[in-house]
Amino acid sequence: MERIVKKAKSFAEAEAWEKQQYQSMSPAERQRVARQIKERLFPGRQPDIRECHPSRKTR
Repeated sequence: MERIVKKAKSFAEAEAWEKQQYQSMSPAERQRVARQIKERLFPGRQPDIRECHPSRKTR
């Protein structure tokens, strides 16, 4: 993905530009970006939340 820098004159302008950027991305692109952010913040293998908590079946 190409990195784009935009200087905004206000917080409202920056927020509107950011929303437009997210809306223009495909779902696959958004997932890829989310995965990249997760890998930067939490490097290495992280356990799946489903592995951490045993499922509780209520009947």
